[in-house]
Amino acid sequence: MKSLKPAILLLFVTSVFFISCNHKPAAGEKSKTRIIKGLYSYGPEIKSFTDCEEGREYWVADSAKTLELAYSKFNFEKPYEPVYIEAECHIIKSDSLMVSADFDSTLVVTRLIKILKTIPEGPCNQ
Repeated sequence: MKSLKPAILLLFVTSVFFISCNHKPAAGEKSKTRIIKGLYSYGPEIKSFTDCEEGREYWVADSAKTLELAYSKFNFEKPYEPVYIEAECHIIKSDSLMVSADFDSTLVVTRLIKILKTIPEGPCNQ
């Protein structure tokens, strides 16, 4: 009986291992991270992003800590000057207790891909 317990335990651990390795994310999990392209504005009170394709506006949370730094390197004379960005992000519901409550959703930037002072031709430059 004593030799049977380790075999059962080993079988259980092996089963759990194979099940966890074969886990496929649900459709919602996989689509949470996406690449966005549009206009970003930054200032003392507002951090916003406008998706040029859809026209939707989002509050921005910079989890990568690179977006605000890259924006500040442009040394604009006035705040809220729009720049074109491409970034990896996911979207969450905005917190109703903060300034972001004015926006339905918050764009959480996880990686900045591109930031340009000059807005390229296309839907963002209309």
